[in-house]
This record gives sequence, C-alpha cells and structure tokens, in this order.
Amino acid sequence: MIEWYKKVVFENYANFKGRARRSEYWYFHLFNLIILLSSLIIGAVIGSLFDNTFGGVVAAYIVFAIYTLLTIIPAFAVIVRRLHDVDKSGWFYFIILIPLIGSIWLLVLFFTEGTIGTNQYGSDPKSQLDSISEIGTTEA
Repeated sequence: MIEWYKKVVFENYANFKGRARRSEYWYFHLFNLIILLSSLIIGAVIGSLFDNTFGGVVAAYIVFAIYTLLTIIPAFAVIVRRLHDVDKSGWFYFIILIPLIGSIWLLVLFFTEGTIGTNQYGSDPKSQLDSISEIGTTEA
C-alpha cells in the first residue's frame, strides 16, 4: 500500500499522462483516509492533554489542511490517470457536477477494470509484456 502511495506522491506528483491501475488509485485514497483519521486522533489526544479537546481537533484539521494542499495535485493526477485507464479523458471528471448521477457514474468508472492492452493514453499498466517492451525502447 505504501509503495502505491509513494508512486503517486513522489514519482508521479504532477503526471497527468499515462494510466493508473485501480490499486494505485484506491491505495492512494485509502492512505489519505488513514492520515486523516490519524491526525484527528492525535489532535484529540493532544487536546485532551491540555484539557481542550476542541483545540486539539482544530489543530489536527490545520495539519490535515496543510497535508491536503500538498497532495491535491497528485490526487487530481491519479484521478486523471485512472480515467485514462478506462479510456476516458481527464475532463470526464467534471461528470461529478451532475447531481447524484455524476458521482455514482464516476465511482463506477473508478471500480471498473481498465482497458486491456494499449489505448490512446498509453500501455496497459497491468500488462508485463507492454512494460517489458517500453523498457526495451527507453534504453535504446
């Protein structure tokens, strides 16, 4: 799980090209949720030490807000790459603006298996054959 998170945040920070597997997308967001919950718990504990739980939670929110600002670009990048994996443009994300139906449709796309083989956005990230051929062409 941490490897997927590091891949999104450090290796593909602002990479909006290519494709992202379902596991890359979901592990990144799962790790973000774990960080949110951890910061809230730590904030509540720190607040209780100073007899001010509300202040601790506010401090945790501030820490998480800073973290969110630092990871908002990789979050959008992994969303775009995930949409590329199901052969949709990154602009398709704006389907979320349609109340209720757009969110459900986007969620279904995020759960859908990616296009098998190469599509217009690149090679299949699950395919070992495509990744071996890419390595051979980049070394030449």
